[in-house]
Amino acid sequence: MMITKQQYEDLQAGFIANLVVSASVAAYGSVLGLMAAQKGLTWYQLLIMNLSVFAGSAQFVMVDMWLPPLPVFEIILAVLVINMRYLLVGASLNPLFLGTTLRHKMLFMHLVADENWAMTMARFHKSPTTSWFLLGGGLCVQTAWSFGTLLGHRLGAVIASPERYGLDFSFVAVFTALVFSFWKGRQDILPWLIAAVTAVAAESLLPGKWYIICGGIAGALAAAVLQDAGGEDD
Repeated sequence: MMITKQQYEDLQAGFIANLVVSASVAAYGSVLGLMAAQKGLTWYQLLIMNLSVFAGSAQFVMVDMWLPPLPVFEIILAVLVINMRYLLVGASLNPLFLGTTLRHKMLFMHLVADENWAMTMARFHKSPTTSWFLLGGGLCVQTAWSFGTLLGHRLGAVIASPERYGLDFSFVAVFTALVFSFWKGRQDILPWLIAAVTAVAAESLLPGKWYIICGGIAGALAAAVLQDAGGEDD
């Protein structure tokens, strides 16, 4: 793919703009790598996951569910539920992709994460922005994420008892931080409560990790219904 000078400059600008946030991405990526090593994932499996999925919260859930026999269907469904928000993310980026091909959209959207999406939208509201800026940010975040996870994996491979250092709590701590980063205000209280109650009930009634899927779907449906109800009242 040949790119113009302007496209290269936008790519470079996007990469540089995401350098600061990528430091934190690498930091919590190292926690995922540590968890993956303790779950028995190989370095290459983690690398393939990074390149094919590239979604922090979804990958944390995947690794947490990584137990023999591998619940493939449950993992796929859980990842789909967790990543449903990217439907809205993709819709918000539509102005950047006007006039581009489907291949262009698929390639560039694959590297969309919360961090480079936020940086791109912030720039978009201030000055003209292209999808190449988005891609540059995605490459920066992807590089940092892969570096952090793979470094953490190497570290986890040499730590025999992570609980001695409190590292067994890493999943809970990091995922709690990720969850609360999505908090938008009081309108989230009821959907979150419904998701939590449903997950607790499902955990006691269903085997495996189905409580993750049930809680996610219940919360998403509750948020959608409440949003529609609010729109009708307006």
